[in-house]
Amino acid sequence: MTQENYNERIALVTGASRGFGFAVAKALCERGATVFALARTLGGLEDLDDLVQQSKGVRPVLLPLDITDDSAIERLGAAIHERHGRLDLLIHCAAHAPPLTPVGHITAKDLDKAWKINGRAVQQLIRSVDPLLRASEKGQAVFMTDPHENAPFWGTYAVTKEAGLGFARAYAAETAQSGIKVIFHQPPEMPTALRSRFYPGQNTGALTLCTDAGRLLLDSL
Repeated sequence: MTQENYNERIALVTGASRGFGFAVAKALCERGATVFALARTLGGLEDLDDLVQQSKGVRPVLLPLDITDDSAIERLGAAIHERHGRLDLLIHCAAHAPPLTPVGHITAKDLDKAWKINGRAVQQLIRSVDPLLRASEKGQAVFMTDPHENAPFWGTYAVTKEAGLGFARAYAAETAQSGIKVIFHQPPEMPTALRSRFYPGQNTGALTLCTDAGRLLLDSL
């Protein structure tokens, strides 16, 4: 999609306070979209707003929300509907990196947290924004994939991430005859905080910058 095609588009980006989500939200604002930027960390969202102002983009709507807060996500859908009556683009970048550990050592606490963020939150987001995407002339929902489903010690992340993608794949099938386009995107390896939890001390020099990865994603839509 060209830069001009984002003018007057209404977008929701999760995980927008840092890393890939931050880069995607910033690029959308600079391309003329109205962006609802969702993340738990207010400071990161304020940094996003500052940079967008410096680049003279469209200032984002900052949403310092916990993606596992069901009532907050329901209110989010209602707020977007009240302001715009539709949502043209959902880009779901939020994810949680639990500890890498053998399956037999996974704690209930770590599994529950990963399930809430990587799995259940996807269903809650879809539930909240589906009517808004249907109200768009060309609604798009983008979900990030990850190739670690069979790697040893990645069980907590892989299973919960796959659960979220399972909801997204079912949604794609359910909306196949509608105007909604569900897209699955595997970003390149980037120097994100999530990746650093899995690969501490990794030399990040050869990784793709988040700004470049975000631009490539938007160019492909």
